[in-house]
Parts: sequence; C-alpha cells; structure tokens
Amino acid sequence: MMVCMLPRQGWAQSVLFINPGYSSETYWQTASEAMAAAAASLRMPLEIHYAERNPLQAIAIAREVAARPKAARPRFVVFVNENSVAPEILRTLESARIDNFMAFSGLQEAARAQLGQPREKFRHWLGSLEPQAESAGYLTAKALIDAARASKIATAKDGKLQMLAIAGDKSTPTSIARNAGMRRAVAEARDVVLMQEVFGEWSRERAAEQMRVLIQRYPEVRTVWAGNDEMAFGAMDAWRARGGVPGQDGFFSAINTSAAALTAIRTRELSALAGGHFMAGAWALVMLYDYAHGRDFKSEGLELERSMFVLFDPATVDRFEKRFSASQNALDFRRYSKALNPSAGAYRFEIDRLLR
Repeated sequence: MMVCMLPRQGWAQSVLFINPGYSSETYWQTASEAMAAAAASLRMPLEIHYAERNPLQAIAIAREVAARPKAARPRFVVFVNENSVAPEILRTLESARIDNFMAFSGLQEAARAQLGQPREKFRHWLGSLEPQAESAGYLTAKALIDAARASKIATAKDGKLQMLAIAGDKSTPTSIARNAGMRRAVAEARDVVLMQEVFGEWSRERAAEQMRVLIQRYPEVRTVWAGNDEMAFGAMDAWRARGGVPGQDGFFSAINTSAAALTAIRTRELSALAGGHFMAGAWALVMLYDYAHGRDFKSEGLELERSMFVLFDPATVDRFEKRFSASQNALDFRRYSKALNPSAGAYRFEIDRLLR
C-alpha cells in the first residue's frame, strides 16, 4: 500500500519510506505520521509505502523504485532492516544509484562481512540510525520487576519472582537488542527467574495463544515482559480470560506509545511502558536534510545508535498527549538541523526534548 504524504515539488530532497508494518498498525502509522511532520517542517516531499509485514513486499517496493525513470525516483530511500531484508534492498538500490538510509533497525553483525560499512561496498548506503533498543528492554524489565516486588503478591513459593518473556522475533536487530536488555535486568535481579522466552511475532493474537499455554505450564508466574504493546495486550487478554486482573494479580510491561498503551499506564493495567523510538524515521529525515545541504552526518559516525526511550508514568503520559494531541505538523524539526543551525552540537534525539 502506498501513501503519498507530500507533493513532489522540490524533488531534489524527496524521500521514500519503505514502512515494514501493516498500514493499519498503530506503531508504524505513528512512525509514518512523525516522518510526515518532519518532512513538512523541513519541506522534503515524502512518499510512504507499507510492506504489510511481508519482507518480500519490502524488497518488491525497493525494486519498483529502482525500476522507475530517473526523473520519478526519490532522492533518498529510507528502509528498515526487519526480517533481514537489508542485503537485497541495498543491492537493489545500489544498482540504481539511489542514496538510501537504514532507520529504526540496524545491521546484524552476522551480515557485516557480506555488507561492510556504509559507503564502503555499497556507496549509496549513506548510514543508519537506530534507537538504543537494549535500553528499552532493560528499562521496562527493571520497572516491571520493581512493580512486582512492591506488590508483595508476585513471589512464588520459593520466594522468587517467576517471569515470562514474550519477545518479537528471532532475527530483527531491534528485537534481539530488546531481549538482551530484558535479560540484563533479570541477571541483575537475583530474586527473578526467567521461566521461558517465546516469540510472539509482534502479534496480539499469537501472544494470547502462547500465554494461554504458558499460564498452565507455570501456574506461579505473575510477571510478564513483552517486546511491544500488542503482545502485552495479548498476554493480558489471556490473563483476564482465566479470571485475572492485570495490574492487581498479574504484572505486565510493554514498549510503544499507542493510545491503548498510554491508557493502560493511567489505569495501572500496565506496570511498565517505554516509548519514543517511533521518532527514528523523523530524526533520520533531519540527518538526510543536513546531508543534502552540505552538513554530512559522518562527523558523528555513519551508524548511529541514539537514546530515544523514556519510561512512562501517568505524568509523562499527560505531557506526551498534550504535546502530540495537536497535529504533529506543528512540530518544528528545523531547530534540530545542523545545516540550519551551524552552531548546533551533536545530534540529540531524546523524546524528552520534544516533551518540554
């Protein structure tokens, strides 16, 4: 599915985003909206295509773009290395000499020998920007453990906190990093036992199915970490179906800033929530704007990993909703550009800056 967000005038700075998610998926819709806000602010025409969670479709979109007449091609293509699509997309865009940028999820080290560094084997691969996903897994797991401890009802008979983890997938770097952060928090907490980690494929329905089985397998579990909000809601659905009450006799965490997740923080059904990474594509446009205007981001590195997450509590939810309740087109991304602000220091992409 294609959504053209801005007209093509000024095509020399135009961007096409290959969105890996469903066009109906809240997180990836929000990511697209943030990119549209940045594009409008920076006056960069933006075209968005959804791959509908189909890696072959993401590759097909790249091939379609490469096959266009030169006059109809975008200046930049932004894509996500979800389900390891980077090698084929990089090869496709390189053959067409289209500059491209990897956002949201970076390159796995296993692919490094094959693909090298940006601007090395693939000269038109300009760089990448990804959130520090490990910190999201760590922050949510640590806050979840603290909440479960404070409840004094989550411990098993042996005095330990038994925890389940419903991760995203096995191959996406973002998923791998979030899981690593979760495990780091568990390792630091000597009273927590990770009973099992499963892969919910980012799906509410799949997570609910898995949780129904896991509840029977581990009857003393009261704590569930999830790699995104949809999987957390699936686990909570299964918990309610057996008569439980999330936030009271079962403790759940999530990552993402959907309206439902923010509401669940307010109602205490979610015990921990982190978000802010939906802005990675918008920040990527700031970097590409600077590149197009002679301020190459290579001075900070070609593969950037930046802090973008914040833990949400009800007060932070209020600030977030107030800031983003109006049209995101009102957000001024020009103030983050080095080309427009020559005295600006290093890029800082924390969502806290937008919440001030």
